[in-house]
Amino acid sequence: MSVQIATVRERTSIPSQIVTLVAVVAPPVGVASAMGLLWGVAFHWVDLILLVSLYVICAFGTTIGFHRYFTHRGFEARTPVKGALAILGCMTMQGPLTQWVTDHRKHHALSDKEGDPHSPHVGHGEGVVGAIRGFVHAHVGWLFTLKGLERGREYGRDLYDDTLVRWIDRLYILWVAVTLGIPFAIGYAVGGTVGAGVEGMVWGGLLRIFLYQHATFSVNSICHMFGRQAYRSRDEARNNWLVAVLVFGEGWHNNHHAFPASARHGLHRFQVDLSWLVIRAMEKLKLVWDVRVPDAAQLERRRLPQPNG
Repeated sequence: MSVQIATVRERTSIPSQIVTLVAVVAPPVGVASAMGLLWGVAFHWVDLILLVSLYVICAFGTTIGFHRYFTHRGFEARTPVKGALAILGCMTMQGPLTQWVTDHRKHHALSDKEGDPHSPHVGHGEGVVGAIRGFVHAHVGWLFTLKGLERGREYGRDLYDDTLVRWIDRLYILWVAVTLGIPFAIGYAVGGTVGAGVEGMVWGGLLRIFLYQHATFSVNSICHMFGRQAYRSRDEARNNWLVAVLVFGEGWHNNHHAFPASARHGLHRFQVDLSWLVIRAMEKLKLVWDVRVPDAAQLERRRLPQPNG
């Protein structure tokens, strides 16, 4: 479907854009520097392949599975696809499926209002100190205080009534073992030593999980503070292309909050959304169906005015 996206009404300031750039780019640059320094010593081709491939594959478990399918029902899926997405999502170590989904549904129900589990805007004080406290809370702080409190039927009745979901949830520790065991086993098979296996687990397991978790956390923090808004969404959700690149389309957050049931987040042809491309491919293969996207009339109704009014 070809659609027109409005020119954005609001833009963040240049200092805010610089903060965003530093927050998103600095950690990967630091990791890349470490890779360069350790190349051939404690970092090899197999480790790089494990890091990249498992990052991508497991990421789709949360972006397509936990988020667009289980949380928002942006499409319907066959049971093997449903099970695979659920397991891959668990392998990112962001918590069991029911915990992740119920937290996220509560976030949408109360977005940037009192009760939102990870809003950077509510209850953190005023000024620069309040903004910093809000950012930290939205990024990681809420994980230690509020994560998992909504694992109840109010936000997850459909999940608790689903036998497959309950079974996969009960085996969460197994999926954690698998997400670390796979890179260890491959590293050991290629290198032939326990040391090579540990090396594979560090890069393809621990570091990969760390990088992807913080990329995901950036949706809660950066995408509710820095970026652009194209649609009315009742909150401060914003589009941020850097986060969208790192989390395969999830950074088009204003689009998502305006149309939460949409399986497509990058609504403009230049808004790269790898998760959407995978969903479209699965649809063509008849693995998923009833894929939901907003039509041109829906986009027009929620479009914000252009800068010239």
